[in-house]
Amino acid sequence: MNTELTTGYLRAEDPAVLVLRGDDAGEFLNGQVTNDVGSLTDGESRYALLLTPKGKIRADMRIARDGDETIVVTSAAHLPVIRHTVDTFRIGYFFSTTDATGEFALIQLIGPGAPAALEGLTIPVVELESPMGVDLLVEAGESSALIAQLAGRGLAQFTPEQYETARVEYGVPAFGTELNEDTFPAEASLESRAVNFEKGCYVGQETVARMHWKGKPNRHLRILRSERPLTPGAPVTMADGKELGNVGTATVATTGEPIALAILRREAEPGETVIAGGISATIVEVPELTNA
Repeated sequence: MNTELTTGYLRAEDPAVLVLRGDDAGEFLNGQVTNDVGSLTDGESRYALLLTPKGKIRADMRIARDGDETIVVTSAAHLPVIRHTVDTFRIGYFFSTTDATGEFALIQLIGPGAPAALEGLTIPVVELESPMGVDLLVEAGESSALIAQLAGRGLAQFTPEQYETARVEYGVPAFGTELNEDTFPAEASLESRAVNFEKGCYVGQETVARMHWKGKPNRHLRILRSERPLTPGAPVTMADGKELGNVGTATVATTGEPIALAILRREAEPGETVIAGGISATIVEVPELTNA
């Protein structure tokens, strides 16, 4: 992480929100996702993944406990996948589900000053885990008032491009660029943030546990640094031409240095020089994303 990052806020695209009400909601979700969400208490949230039986990522989400509600916040693309899982496997569990998409706004606080910016807020929010700061889920009608409070505290309003730069600097992978349905959690450096190895069973657990305790992922999430801008999707190779992967998100760091995220084969170690779309780049290890 670059500690010189400015703390700012961004209203994200409207989140997809699923609200579960009932005593069995946490227990049910805990048997489906990678993290321990059954032990959440009021005001807590955790990042979690929904996997295939072979341990590859189908969807990601934040799960929060707010009073008697369990709230799942995800993307519009992943909500149907999660809804299908809930509707298919909920037999024997007692809870109701409400698609609350459109009822909430998601305000993302990014940067080292994010925790301090929360002090004294008067707008009710649900705090969501984020390795870049903290995300705030707020009723849509209260979002303008919340933004006004944040701006009044001197927080900068980020553009989507500034958010992407911060995401790369923090080493946070995203679907459509670094992640897809062929990615294992360990390959994307998501184990420490998204996986609890002491909880009970969930779909894909056997593969994830075996890779963690006995094996090594074939690929790793890395940051690339170069002197010239990198191109998303460009092939990344060793100097001898061996293929390693492709550039994911490419941007320019707050220091002015071109950087990118990429999931590369494990032969490419931090400190090595590789070729990314014809441009020389240095591999840097991503910061560890911790589990909330």
